[in-house]
Amino acid sequence: MIMAPRKPRPHRDILMDSVFALVFVLVACVELCDAATVVDVYRLIQYDMSGVPFGSRLASLNHHAASLHFSPHSDLSRSVLLIPLRELNISFVKEYISESKPLGGLIFLLPQMFSFEKKGGVGSNHQDESKELLKNVLAELEQILIHANLPYPVYFAFEDDTIDAVLTDIKKNDASGQPATATTGGYKFVVSAPEPKKIVSPPISNIQGWLAGLKTDDSAQQLPTIAIVASYDTFGAAPALSVGSDSNGSGAVALLEVARLFSLLYSNPKTRGQYNLLFGLTSGGPYNYNGTRKWLRSLDQRLRESIDYAICLNSIGSWENELWVHVSKPPENAYVKQIMEDFSDVAEELGFKVNLKHKKINISNPRVAWEHEQFSRLRVTAATLSELPTAPEFLESTGGLVDSRHFVNEIAVIRSVKLIAESLASHIYGHQGKNIQIFADNSSLAVNPSYVRSWLDLFSQTSRVAPFFSKDDPFIASLKKELEEHTDEVNVHRDVLDGMFTFYDSTRAKLNIYQVASVTFDLLLLLVLGSYLIVLFSFLVITTRGLDDLISIFRRPPSRKVKTA
Repeated sequence: MIMAPRKPRPHRDILMDSVFALVFVLVACVELCDAATVVDVYRLIQYDMSGVPFGSRLASLNHHAASLHFSPHSDLSRSVLLIPLRELNISFVKEYISESKPLGGLIFLLPQMFSFEKKGGVGSNHQDESKELLKNVLAELEQILIHANLPYPVYFAFEDDTIDAVLTDIKKNDASGQPATATTGGYKFVVSAPEPKKIVSPPISNIQGWLAGLKTDDSAQQLPTIAIVASYDTFGAAPALSVGSDSNGSGAVALLEVARLFSLLYSNPKTRGQYNLLFGLTSGGPYNYNGTRKWLRSLDQRLRESIDYAICLNSIGSWENELWVHVSKPPENAYVKQIMEDFSDVAEELGFKVNLKHKKINISNPRVAWEHEQFSRLRVTAATLSELPTAPEFLESTGGLVDSRHFVNEIAVIRSVKLIAESLASHIYGHQGKNIQIFADNSSLAVNPSYVRSWLDLFSQTSRVAPFFSKDDPFIASLKKELEEHTDEVNVHRDVLDGMFTFYDSTRAKLNIYQVASVTFDLLLLLVLGSYLIVLFSFLVITTRGLDDLISIFRRPPSRKVKTA
């Protein structure tokens, strides 16, 4: 049997196979050179205060990466510094900001204990012995950043195995004197983000609930009223991370639990007190308690005049042995004396101490240090219960980066709730000086630790910077629904934050990390591809036209004079 000769493959097929092979090589090289990973990053806040710019003024990023091990003579104008908080030198940051030294950008790497997301197995290679030191360093860094005008992007990210490995490589390159450049290669950080835009008419939402006292012949509206108030929003260097577990998540959670406890008492006419209880969750706390002022002015004048006193709750989630009652009216004021007597008696029974701190308010100064001062300006007696012995500075202790769930003790919140609830009950039911515990442990009216814990967890996972909260935000709806479970006549008072502040959007992004090849590698790759194309071309010419035609391509063509002859 004679086999038929095999048909030669068409030249077109050979050409297509060669092209596919070339594409495969190119893709493989791109994957090798640009092996990218994506990391969640959170942008430093951008805002104007009375027209003065603060925070980071840019969002997009496209620069090579460097670490704190860079050469002293390095030009960092086209570099992004990746700085772990654990290695941060505050003096370095102050120097670069105060002297306006050129930088391509900053990325601060935070330990997982400051994260509002619970990721198992992350950061296990780090010890947590110096958490208080890290907390203090981050608090100082945050204050520096929010009061600076930075003409480059600044982001925060969290430690994990991937970015730790990238940082290790960057350190090695910097330590060897070969920082990442277009010539040497290395890592490149890219954040593709649109230009930040102003937030027009930032909304604030105040939520109030009502428990009516025991009706007599007169209207219940004429009964005296006690208000329990807590602001719930935050402010911090990174709006997307400002969850404010203590300031003021703890105060808001305590208010919800107090409302739940008194709803049980007030649901039965036999145990309903002859006081109305007004519960207010207010917005705009970091901005001179702007929402509290607007909410108070929106209240019916008769209701406002019926308020005997208001108890404002602020930062009550990380104390041990003592709390502070801050007031504007003198200690001799009858209601102030009553508040202190009730608090002191209950605190003594519970085994801790409550101190009084009196500070007059300056009506001509728009700065409001405590929430109760907004009540005092309207001649309503009020006090703020807090673990802080002194008023924080403006935009300080407002639920920023350091205020995470990791540093809040739910036992402290529970003890605070017992103090507030028992003190109110003592006043409402006339039990002053008597050792009576209405909300005793293991009773039907006991503080519910599970309730406190679940709400603390929810607050600690929700960033609550007011300008970035829409009026229909699900979290506001959740607070409203919860108050409706325990109180009556719940409504939301919506307004707009005063124009002293202007905020800009773009609070979070994706950081793409690329491992870029050096120019030497690019030249080698170019040489390989060029050689491949030459061999491919020669092969195709030989197989289609013969070797003579290939050689003739490289021969010098005869001159025109020779042809004419």
